[in-house]
Amino acid sequence: MKRINFRDWTMDAIDDAFGTSETDSCPVLDKLLAFKYEISEYEKKYLSQLQLSYKRHSGEDWNESELANKFISPLIIFTEFTAASTNQYGYFLERDFSVTINDYELVGKVDGMLASGFRHPKKPYFCLNEYKKESDPNGDPRGQLLIAMIAVQQLNQDDNPVYGVYVVGKLWRFVVLTGKTYTFSDAFVATKADIFEIYKILKGLRHEIEALLNQTTT
Repeated sequence: MKRINFRDWTMDAIDDAFGTSETDSCPVLDKLLAFKYEISEYEKKYLSQLQLSYKRHSGEDWNESELANKFISPLIIFTEFTAASTNQYGYFLERDFSVTINDYELVGKVDGMLASGFRHPKKPYFCLNEYKKESDPNGDPRGQLLIAMIAVQQLNQDDNPVYGVYVVGKLWRFVVLTGKTYTFSDAFVATKADIFEIYKILKGLRHEIEALLNQTTT
């Protein structure tokens, strides 16, 4: 049994170990990216202020914790993932978990996740990984996100898609894992008008997660 931390995985190592592969298109991802939502003036004002704060306070120089606390979390919380009155799911940060797949024990910490549960995450649906740089001595951001999503897939033991996003500074890329294939979106630039598209996609993610939750309760 090989015990390997999330941070030690690369894309090539994941494909070799688990037989996964990247595809150019995915209907589930296409649906998420095309989600229709009318942004209110209040929402536009908040998002513009968040964007301006990133620009004025040199967001490009923030470390991972600053990026998460000053920009990513405020944006995700504003999407109201934690506002469900039933407390069916929530936004959890820096949670450790591990699973065993074949001869590998996968262990690590997920920067952010949306999962069922109130005080503690139970069934994750979405993983987030933030990075300051595209390449870093601490690992490969895409690989770290994908291996966490594979761990979630194993934990959930169902055929539902697993959603994810990794953020490198101002760049956001969404990803969907279905079965053994995964697909990345093009990059969205949070310092440009793309911030409104990012927000719409997060609203679409909320819609998809709540639909999955309704499946399990009916």
